[in-house]
Amino acid sequence: MNNIFNFDGIEIDQGLLERTNPIFNTARMTLFQLAKTGHDDARDLVEWLNLTREDTQDSKTVKADEDDLFVNSIVMDVRYSTNGKLAEESGFTVADLPCGFTPRALEFARMGRKYVGLDLPATINEVEPAIMALLDEKHRDLVDFEGVDVTNYQSLKSAFDKIDGEVCITTEGLMMYLTDNEMDAMCENIKRVLSEHGGYWITLDPEISFLYVLIVKAFYGDRTREIMWRSKYRIDDKSDVKSVENSITISLRGDVQENMRNAIDYIKSKGFKLERLPYADHVPEFRSLENADPKIAAHIKEGFKNVCIWKISIDESVEDDISDAKAESFNADASIYGDRLNLVLSGNLDTLSAPKLLANFEKIKENNTIDSVFIDCSKLEFVSSAGLRVLLIMQNDCDGGIIMESCNETVIEDLSGTGIRML
Repeated sequence: MNNIFNFDGIEIDQGLLERTNPIFNTARMTLFQLAKTGHDDARDLVEWLNLTREDTQDSKTVKADEDDLFVNSIVMDVRYSTNGKLAEESGFTVADLPCGFTPRALEFARMGRKYVGLDLPATINEVEPAIMALLDEKHRDLVDFEGVDVTNYQSLKSAFDKIDGEVCITTEGLMMYLTDNEMDAMCENIKRVLSEHGGYWITLDPEISFLYVLIVKAFYGDRTREIMWRSKYRIDDKSDVKSVENSITISLRGDVQENMRNAIDYIKSKGFKLERLPYADHVPEFRSLENADPKIAAHIKEGFKNVCIWKISIDESVEDDISDAKAESFNADASIYGDRLNLVLSGNLDTLSAPKLLANFEKIKENNTIDSVFIDCSKLEFVSSAGLRVLLIMQNDCDGGIIMESCNETVIEDLSGTGIRML
């Protein structure tokens, strides 16, 4: 029977990319917060993209108040400035993962440094033309952008194949949205990239909760819990993705020291070597603290001694045979029997393939009555958060829902609690 899906020729517009992975909305949010600190390049990008406070800060149900925006702007300033300084000091090509809408590409290009911005396709489609419009022609060759999925090695390889020499991979604002299975895949993929190129990985994400609490508590004391809860709810609501507790982001709940040890053990178990770099040894001066009460600013800077950035490299003492990457190309064979859509999925259903699945599904529904979807998953290797969102969209769009058969353990774990039936 002929396959009624078309993966090569299906049209994927920006709206469909955004529906598939609305987490990119938080990238607009952080750009606006950085602009509020007085960062000139960030303000230029905000103006070019025509962003407003309402469309970047307010979620579907919650409006950001002044305290919320003030605190998040300071956190963003600290994150952005410190990460940029460490990336600059590396001397390597910077691979910003995720790059978001931040203006780091402008800064590195003006320094004559190579910069590669990596993010979801929905983000890249907007940030690349904005950055290129703000760069002088002589600097544009120093900047590249690529749409990637951190769980998809082939997409990362395609981007890093354009880089010569060692790389400094920077990560901020990503890990708290990844499940453990996605984290495992990302660590494996980054290790493979570093084994091919050399260099190291800088990330602020594991201890970001400590940084946030330090700053909020310094300004608001007893209101810390209230402000943190409201901010988390607003961000989760806006991105349509709940921040999760996984193996590497250190939770403030329970035994914090044990959580720290578990996170460190996790990254070492992946064949990495870890250095924890105190913010106090690496922070530049921050615009956002210039007008703060000197006592509060001093308290925050003192607290920087106890919060660390993670510098991660391959542990050469560990014998680890990095095998060939799994086949990650996605495909779907589709047929209709009565009012049921039958699918056979293979490969990885991730940020790059999920929009194609959704586009084909909605196109089929335009001309056919589809009451239910039956999916053979015997060849499906992995489902990312974006893939899960598309499956739930399909589930909610069919009275009879979705039935998935022959799922592997990883897929079963990721789909548990969704209401999708598995045989």
